[in-house]
Amino acid sequence: MTQATLTPEQEAAPSLDDRYTKTAGTVFLSGNQALVRLPIQQRLLDQAAGLNTGGYVSGYRGSPLGRYDMELWAAARYLEPLNVRFQSGVNEDMAATAIWGTQNVGLLPGARVEGVFGIWYGKGPGVDRCGDVFKHANLAGTSPKGGVLVLAGDDHGAKSSTTAHQSEPALMAAGMPILAPSSVQEILDFGIHGIAMSRFTGCWVSLKLVTDVVESASTIDVDPGRFKTVLPPAPPIPGGVSLRIADRPQLQEPRLIAAKLPLAVAYARANGLNRITHDAPDARVGIVTAGKAFADTLQALIELGLTPERCAAAGIRILKLG
Repeated sequence: MTQATLTPEQEAAPSLDDRYTKTAGTVFLSGNQALVRLPIQQRLLDQAAGLNTGGYVSGYRGSPLGRYDMELWAAARYLEPLNVRFQSGVNEDMAATAIWGTQNVGLLPGARVEGVFGIWYGKGPGVDRCGDVFKHANLAGTSPKGGVLVLAGDDHGAKSSTTAHQSEPALMAAGMPILAPSSVQEILDFGIHGIAMSRFTGCWVSLKLVTDVVESASTIDVDPGRFKTVLPPAPPIPGGVSLRIADRPQLQEPRLIAAKLPLAVAYARANGLNRITHDAPDARVGIVTAGKAFADTLQALIELGLTPERCAAAGIRILKLG
């Protein structure tokens, strides 16, 4: 019997254990693997904060999230000890309805955890399909120790889809805040922010994930100190913004518009999700970017020979919207 030998590249490649068990430092992850690391990172943060929580992930695969369920199945041995359950959905809206149900945990007697954070995933047409559930669930609210994150996979170039899709109009119609990561690092960073924002505001919060970002890979920082979130002062709101056992639909929409969405804006400001990356003392040109377009803008500036110093001298200011 001969013994197989590893190539230098295979020997240098990180193991799955490093990707999902390392609690500080850096790990090398693809975009889909960063989305697997997300519930692990959230549970580690909850444990450090003394919170007894669980996680529930459900949805339906599709580009650019076509490998997400495969990565979750492969990482089951890391998810289950942290009380994170992955259940592939029969379809997108049944998965979303199940996640809506998780927000009731903690409201009724007999719960084994204080709250469950839910993560829904699906491609753009799946977002369209879930409009009914998304609107009702977002109006109803989330658990203050749970929260919901919607992973919206957008294939802008129709690389492996029947339509070139953009999810923002559907998410806006449901009244959901939208976070737009521009890198694998920001998939994890904004995912943590999205769950914190959801708990704070009572909103379902979405993460816009485009093909070019999710299907890339890079070394990212997973140090717990990176994921500190700031909760801004909140005005007194009768009954709060979280999901209630008994609620009137006539009160839900005004609460969303007048209280919950302004809290999302306040959270974004307190945590610097929108930031000026290139400033100029006498700016004459302003460029506003978000998500993958931010990386495209930086690449265009490099090809034009515009370093940050030359941008400042030319009066160019860039605002990156998170």
